[in-house]
Amino acid sequence: MEIHIVKSGETTESIAQNYGVPEFVVIYTNNLERIPNLVVGQALLILQPEQLHTVRANETVYSIAKTYGTDVNTLYRNNPILGGRPTVYPGQTLVIAFERAPLRTIDVNGYAYPYVNQDLLRSILPFSTYLTPFTYGITNAGGLVYLEDEELIDESLNYGVLPLMHLSTLTETGGFSNELASMVLNSAEIQDRLIDLVIENMQTKDYRGLDIDFEFVYPQDAVLYGEFVGKLRSRLNPLGYEVIAALAPKTSDTQRGLLYEGHNYRAIGANSDAVLLMTYEWGYTYGPPLAVAPIRNVRQVVDYALTIIPPEKIFLGIPNYGYDWTLPYVKGESRADSISNVEAIQIAARNGAEIQYDEVSGAPWFRYTDAEGRVHEVWFEDVRSIQQKFNLINEKGLRGAGYWNFMRPFQQNFSLLEYMFNIRQ
Repeated sequence: MEIHIVKSGETTESIAQNYGVPEFVVIYTNNLERIPNLVVGQALLILQPEQLHTVRANETVYSIAKTYGTDVNTLYRNNPILGGRPTVYPGQTLVIAFERAPLRTIDVNGYAYPYVNQDLLRSILPFSTYLTPFTYGITNAGGLVYLEDEELIDESLNYGVLPLMHLSTLTETGGFSNELASMVLNSAEIQDRLIDLVIENMQTKDYRGLDIDFEFVYPQDAVLYGEFVGKLRSRLNPLGYEVIAALAPKTSDTQRGLLYEGHNYRAIGANSDAVLLMTYEWGYTYGPPLAVAPIRNVRQVVDYALTIIPPEKIFLGIPNYGYDWTLPYVKGESRADSISNVEAIQIAARNGAEIQYDEVSGAPWFRYTDAEGRVHEVWFEDVRSIQQKFNLINEKGLRGAGYWNFMRPFQQNFSLLEYMFNIRQ
């Protein structure tokens, strides 16, 4: 495995020849089929195929997998060109196996809205242990706000991926309601009724676990929230369901701020089967331009969490997005556009930008001038920044990775995931 930084004048053909790999591998490992031209400073993941196969007449992905003693999901992971679909044609070249160096086996979870592009989702599911449709809400009376998630559940199960029900206090306006959370946490009657509805829904729709995400919980409700997570676990574990809880990215017990004070790491960590550290959004929509998940900040959160929560319970949050800020940044006025990591490269390619890499943040960025003469600054994720996060998962022995989210393409991330880890399915 190599990470190649594009230099002026290089092409996918010249890079592939330099490393002795098929050009299509370079293209589809890095989503280059979506990008008009290579960008100076762009990071490419280069994987070495160990075994190739040329499809013959009447062969299918199932027969090919059987011939080589592998499974269909492995073929999908090794061949992004298939998009997670079984369609092949005579003469097509497939990668049966890449050179790999799996460090350990991990779990992978990711979130998706019901309107996710189905072709994109099918390309990602072979890299997943869980899929979490987003999100079930709570009514003002303490009932469930239901989700049209049947298609996502069926699709995940088709790939051997376990669906997790997601329960949150997100409202229709897009914010998390501390008032809804407080209503639930301060009423044993509402809690019991809500848990009954959750169990009924999970059994009806074939969910395999619960992911709970109450954010901006009032500080005075922190103890009650930890107890509620424990109550959920005591009801769900005997039925075979795990309970995973999302945690704000804290670095100490006494960290101030509404996002942090309602999440007691000790109580929630002890009362859940697993936690997701939401290690992203340092760079965010209304903030100044900076990396979404600077590695030093991510590490600080992990180090704090490990003083309280066993590593085998921890999912590290991984951002699958970046931001585009228009400069100058004006506090209270500026608003960054959320973009995909592939879109960031597309923007750089269209505007002749050169990609930089910030060693301190461990993240790529660039500036460009738009057609109206406005200067922009873009921060995003690439294979270099993702590798640092994967290294942290391995170094600390964490349970795995939790993606926000599966709504956007980022193939070099998933191909690196396959290279570095065995994915439990």
